[in-house]
Amino acid sequence: MKKFFKEFKEFAMRGNVLDLAVGVIIGAAFQSIVNSFVNDLVMPLIGLVTGGVNFNEQFVILKLPEGVEASAVTSLEKASELGVTTLNYGSLITAILNFIIMALVIFCMVKAINKVTSIGKKEEEPVKTTKKCPYCLSVIPLEATRCPECTSELKPGEEYKED
Repeated sequence: MKKFFKEFKEFAMRGNVLDLAVGVIIGAAFQSIVNSFVNDLVMPLIGLVTGGVNFNEQFVILKLPEGVEASAVTSLEKASELGVTTLNYGSLITAILNFIIMALVIFCMVKAINKVTSIGKKEEEPVKTTKKCPYCLSVIPLEATRCPECTSELKPGEEYKED
């Protein structure tokens, strides 16, 4: 049993596990911000454009219980009270908007972080493996001593240079 807890402690204390835990906690907090943004700002604006439609309240009645008329179901809350089976497509639209906004914000954050971390780093020049023949201008291996195209003899290190 001691060995089990020792292995668990080693696993839990690895840097990437702790980073993941912090990321999940921050992500959950960030999700509530995005949900508020969508529900309190975006959806009312969309409702304004669509003539006052509240997408969170959009549903389709699938099945009415005995004795309940469709005209009695005026809201999603009322439908729930009456035991009406509904298809809540408005909630799905809101969830999709939440996802798109969350993905967009995360994309922008990652892009900004990558840009900041790349500042000051030198870009390594690719290792040169080919050169141009000074006579026929074909691309040949860097170590070639004879051009396979024009069969000219080349001096080591000799390369065509543009003027």
